[in-house]
Amino acid sequence: MPQRTVVVASRVGLHARPAMLFTQAVAETGLPVTIARPGGEPVDAGSILFVMSLGVPSGEEVTLSADGDGADAALDGLVGLLATDLDAES
Repeated sequence: MPQRTVVVASRVGLHARPAMLFTQAVAETGLPVTIARPGGEPVDAGSILFVMSLGVPSGEEVTLSADGDGADAALDGLVGLLATDLDAES
């Protein structure tokens, strides 16, 4: 199962708007994707409640895993999303 590690760039971590944008992107992949904090159990990355319950702060690494056709490309896109400050003004 492909995995990627990325540092969360959003100033508020994975809360509110960044979590919503991330979980929507996960859903669009159509793949089972998990997210985990260092040393933690992976949770369903498509669930905003699970993602927010992790309490991931800005600057912390998380590990994403996905399974299925196109998993590598999907993870690359999700890593790019998390490496961006999703809470920045447009």
